[in-house]
Amino acid sequence: MGGWIRFGLGPDAVVPLALGAFAVGFGLVSMLVKERLFVSDTLVAFAFGVAIGPAGAGAVDPASWADVHPFMLQLTRLIIAVQVMAAGVTLPKYLRTELTSLLVLLGPVMMWMWVATAVMIMMVFRLGLVEALLIASCVAPTDPVLANSIVRGRFAETKVPLHVRNIISAESGANDGLGYPYLYLALFLLRFRAGEALSRWLLVVVLWEVAMSVAFGAAIGWAARRLLKGARRRGWVDHDSFLSFAIALTLLTLGTVSLAGSDDILACFIAGNVFTWDDWFREETKEAHLQDVLDTLFNHTFFIYLGAVIPWGRLAGGAEFLTLGRLAACAVLVILFRRLPATLAVTRVTPAIRTFRESVFAGWFGPIGVGAVFYAMVAHEELQDSAYDGLPVKEYLLPIVYSLVAASVVVHGITIPLYHIVSANLVPLGARIFSASPAASIGAWVAPRRSRMPREYASDDEAVLAGIYPGAPAERAPLAHGHVRRPANYGSANHHGSAGGSHAT
Repeated sequence: MGGWIRFGLGPDAVVPLALGAFAVGFGLVSMLVKERLFVSDTLVAFAFGVAIGPAGAGAVDPASWADVHPFMLQLTRLIIAVQVMAAGVTLPKYLRTELTSLLVLLGPVMMWMWVATAVMIMMVFRLGLVEALLIASCVAPTDPVLANSIVRGRFAETKVPLHVRNIISAESGANDGLGYPYLYLALFLLRFRAGEALSRWLLVVVLWEVAMSVAFGAAIGWAARRLLKGARRRGWVDHDSFLSFAIALTLLTLGTVSLAGSDDILACFIAGNVFTWDDWFREETKEAHLQDVLDTLFNHTFFIYLGAVIPWGRLAGGAEFLTLGRLAACAVLVILFRRLPATLAVTRVTPAIRTFRESVFAGWFGPIGVGAVFYAMVAHEELQDSAYDGLPVKEYLLPIVYSLVAASVVVHGITIPLYHIVSANLVPLGARIFSASPAASIGAWVAPRRSRMPREYASDDEAVLAGIYPGAPAERAPLAHGHVRRPANYGSANHHGSAGGSHAT
């Protein structure tokens, strides 16, 4: 120190100051923002990052500290792994009970999202089809981080049907690991002839990275469940280690599968689902919120960093057709047509989506977020190879992905409060179903009075009592017990919610 006190605004001071200020400030009003105004906390964190970054006050400039791309790649990889593991853990046996719905969403719906997005990018920016497919592969998966804001919280747990929350959570966890096949198919087509590209893709990506990651994940999850049960039965595991076991399992799976050169993200989801296949671990830890706390810290940190690190002033102008107008037009087209038409088309063959209204809800809330940034970083790293020199996609990739992520964070973050404002001011009073709370109108719209209940329940009322349909209209639930036939297993421990850790009562 040279005998003098030194004051400075280096990264070692600015980073903890910014994160701490946001955590304290937002924490003081978090209930108001999330549960009263229904504004997404990721949107608030993202806006805070923009405000303190070079585009705002200029207090922080992460790009000046180190190379952004390697750090962003590892940060997004870790966050996604934690989130998809959490999705797998909170959905016991879901891969078996809702396999048809998942296959529909991970098959034709995800394929539509990839191809439709590519066509829109190709039209707006005048890129080649394969280059557009490469960029589209980054934003095809729905984001598990932003999806959590849909399946968690008071609005979701009281107004969105459990089966809708479950399918959104399961899909976002599974399809984030399925982005690799689309990404590498486009990369191989850019580098090799069609025949060689397809053969490499089938052998390297489909058979090894995808199929083997499922096997690796299932084996790790099964072994972890057996080992933890045995250790717990013998009294070898203390309470703290037991609660943090899922986080440790995430890191173990991530490292092991990555070492094998397979799809570590998909393996984490499979491992989480197999690990809690019998629902034992989730039942034992349902009162602990360690996972929620870690998710919040990770997510806030990432979106603050993302808001600060995006080069807002340089998104446009790097290429001939890379203009702000075209970026905005592409964002509008992608948000409107990337997912919604596909979910509407497959409603009748997707058992987990039971009504047209639920299909609209699930189709609209297919956000683009951390997963898109992760795949963009993977693609950016691959494109540094000299084999891709001279391709226009190198100039278009990051600006397009960043703009789509920003648009999704903003649009999906304000959808629910905006819907309430519009319905409260423009919809005639007699047309409103509910008016008691900001969430009531949209909640009633998503969870209609009549829906296709499973055959074992004669009505929505019985389903409410069974705890499988918390989104049914509230006024129908409190019937006299003598007038409602309860299911045989009503009140058993097995009837509870699972999406995002919620539990219907």
